[in-house]
Amino acid sequence: MTENTQQQTAPTTELPTQYTPAEVEGPLYERWVERGYFTADATSDKPPYTIVIPPPNVTGALHLGHAFQVTLMDALTRRKRMQGFETLWLPGMDHAGIATQNKVEQQLAEEGKSRHDLGREAFVERVWQWKDEYGGRILGQLRRLGAGLDWSRERFTMDEGLSKAVQKIFKDLYEDGLIYRAERIINWCPRCLTAISDIEVEYQEDAGELVSIRYGEGEDSLVVATTRAETMLGDTAVAVHPEDERYKHLVGKQIKLPLTDRTIPVVADEHVDPEFGTGAVKVTPAHDPNDFEIGRRHDLPSLTVMDEHGVITVHGPFLGLDRFEARSAIVGALKEQGRIVAEKRPYMHSVGHCSRCKTTVEPRLSMQWWVKVGPLAQAAGDAVRDGSVDIHPKELSKRYFDWVDNMHDWCISRQLWWGHRIPIWYGPNGEVVCVGPDDEVPAGEGWTQDPDVLDTWFSSGLWPFSTLGWPEKTPDLAKFYSTDVLLTGHDIIFFWVARMMMFGLYSMDGQVPFKTVALTGLVRDEFGKKMSKSNPNAVDPITWMDAYGSDAVRFTLAKGATPGADVPIGEDWVQASRNFANKIWNATRFAMMNGATIEGPLPDASEMSATDRWILSRLNETVAQVDAYYDDFQFAKLSESLYHFAWDEVFAWYVELSKTTFFAGGEGAKVSGRVLGEVLDVMLRLLHPIVPFVTDTLWTTLTGGESLVVAEWPKDSGFRDEAAEKEIELVQRVVTEVRRFRKEQGLQDAQKVPARLDLSGTALAAHEAAIRQILRLQPEGEAFEATASLPVAGCTVSLDLSGTIDVAAERKRLAKDLAAAEKEKAQAEAKLGNEAFLAKAPDNVVDKIKGRLAKADEDIARIQAQLEKLPQQ
Repeated sequence: MTENTQQQTAPTTELPTQYTPAEVEGPLYERWVERGYFTADATSDKPPYTIVIPPPNVTGALHLGHAFQVTLMDALTRRKRMQGFETLWLPGMDHAGIATQNKVEQQLAEEGKSRHDLGREAFVERVWQWKDEYGGRILGQLRRLGAGLDWSRERFTMDEGLSKAVQKIFKDLYEDGLIYRAERIINWCPRCLTAISDIEVEYQEDAGELVSIRYGEGEDSLVVATTRAETMLGDTAVAVHPEDERYKHLVGKQIKLPLTDRTIPVVADEHVDPEFGTGAVKVTPAHDPNDFEIGRRHDLPSLTVMDEHGVITVHGPFLGLDRFEARSAIVGALKEQGRIVAEKRPYMHSVGHCSRCKTTVEPRLSMQWWVKVGPLAQAAGDAVRDGSVDIHPKELSKRYFDWVDNMHDWCISRQLWWGHRIPIWYGPNGEVVCVGPDDEVPAGEGWTQDPDVLDTWFSSGLWPFSTLGWPEKTPDLAKFYSTDVLLTGHDIIFFWVARMMMFGLYSMDGQVPFKTVALTGLVRDEFGKKMSKSNPNAVDPITWMDAYGSDAVRFTLAKGATPGADVPIGEDWVQASRNFANKIWNATRFAMMNGATIEGPLPDASEMSATDRWILSRLNETVAQVDAYYDDFQFAKLSESLYHFAWDEVFAWYVELSKTTFFAGGEGAKVSGRVLGEVLDVMLRLLHPIVPFVTDTLWTTLTGGESLVVAEWPKDSGFRDEAAEKEIELVQRVVTEVRRFRKEQGLQDAQKVPARLDLSGTALAAHEAAIRQILRLQPEGEAFEATASLPVAGCTVSLDLSGTIDVAAERKRLAKDLAAAEKEKAQAEAKLGNEAFLAKAPDNVVDKIKGRLAKADEDIARIQAQLEKLPQQ
């Protein structure tokens, strides 16, 4: 087991009759922080264990997804701290470029202003003011959840140190030829007026239109279909497959582009699928990523026909129209010319929307800054292949490889004012200078800095090492890098995990940023539906914490955490976890009032009863099981194991079986009291990482120890007693069978029944008093007459029910139930015997009827057995 090496005060049994989380959690958490329990020491000679929290957005509030991952990270770090590791769990926030700028722009709009009225410098200052006043609310909510973060090391992606790190890696990559500037197709938001990353594009099925348009004249014509008719103004070719016989005569020819005075070529390109649609596609290189690639292969011009607001810029009748207005106007004009071959409305298709403002994203040709990811992605893939980094569960490694092995160059520039400004300066004579953190900014007239800022994912990609002080050689970096575990959702394996891998390996001389990537699923409602703010199923976890306590929320989340799998959660489950916390409280309080103690050495096994040896055997098995589950990130299994051990084995069996011993007093009660104290001590330690508040309160009361946060993690002592386990299993079988029979006979749990227990010659004889106490079985009197006998586990339990039930009424009730079961059986057999029905019925319907038949047979057998056991009148 575990020696308690903390300074102790005298244990006390004074616990309130009820556990009230609201009165305990806040003050207890602040006490943990004030005592420095979560503050890591870089000079310690303990082995390090490091997790850096995936930084929540500065604009964010706690949602169940955050609470889920934070609970699991807290459990990992609390356990490692108890195991003697120098544990650092580092907190911080992401500056969330687009989201934060939008918040402040909304504030300005309410004042009748825009950011341009303030100017860039004043606007950025206004954002900092907003951040100081409103940002970071989520960090306070993490405290509420009980997160054991090292608040002395809190970081922000825009703080001075991290900004220096961003400048440093940008310059390194630039000088190594891995950052460049080029004109490419990007995702453009006409509302936010910036390029956005793939992860910031949300796809949904929209009801649009599919319009088929005839290009060219007579035999030199073909039909193309499009959902974005407005982009035809920028068409510079029509592409067909080179083996498509229908169009071979047109390849290389020029055809007339409707509504314009231009002609465009027909090109042959293997990208075109001849089986899809007409087999001919319009090519708009400036407004479609696939068309851009076709354009590069065929050296086609790229014509931009919309400005950054999505407004048509081509001279003519459509100039100045919004893209959607232009779409309708162009289709109308094509109809007038007889160019429309077919129309389909509504046409459901997947359309990208900005995740921030929900505006339809526009693919747009734009000059942007890019990371050349080829060699970086190769290293990131190799680190997993060679075992330097373990992705857990392993089956998700394929998704990781699919991404890093096929990664396209990464657009890192954003047309915003809030963020890390790109450290490139342009001189009056075409000079381009990259300025590092220790470089002087070019002086003299005509020098200007690039106006764009970096993608938020760029700075968060440095998070595992920039937060530890890089590029400086700090004690934290030397002690705590590489980090041990990155625990995050499988949905951002592509966007964040891969970027951290690339930047960590590049900047830290091949050292991986983390040794293990533990991927979780997404939190869903109890019906498996995705939670979102727009749906009524979204839950504020603070509401549940107010109602049921933080421990209840944490235990519910951990109990659903199977690696990589989504987590359904409902309020009923949180209530059940609250009941578990209450059970721990009430049962521990009862045990302490009845002699449970940790004082003195644990008695020798020879002095213990079989019940004592059984629970210690089960305790050690649970310690081993929980350790194995932690090492495999099986939070659901370890939570279930702890729940089963605490509720079923300790409280439902050991405490109940030991009550007669405690009530009898004497040496046996002292031994069992010490055993129970040991079991509670270890059990509370095991539960602490998942449910820290209730366990710390109980443990300090039980042991007089300082705090579970800094207590020692239990070890499996190796003690096992198979004989005791088999013996108590027999007791459990007897109790369970008699309980079942009592329930079948309609007896109340507290109702006492005269009984004779024939236990002679069995190991059960030593447990007769406990069995009688649990089952409310009175000794047989002179008038005892057995009306029912239950052979079980090699013994016989005879019961006298003559004065406990109305036999006639019970026989009548059972006869009615038997008739209903026989009727159900007859109906099921009739359907299964009907060949015509079986020929037409779906397999699932037939299976359901077979299940009804099996259930009816079981009910008939059970009821008949009950009738046979009733006394004869």
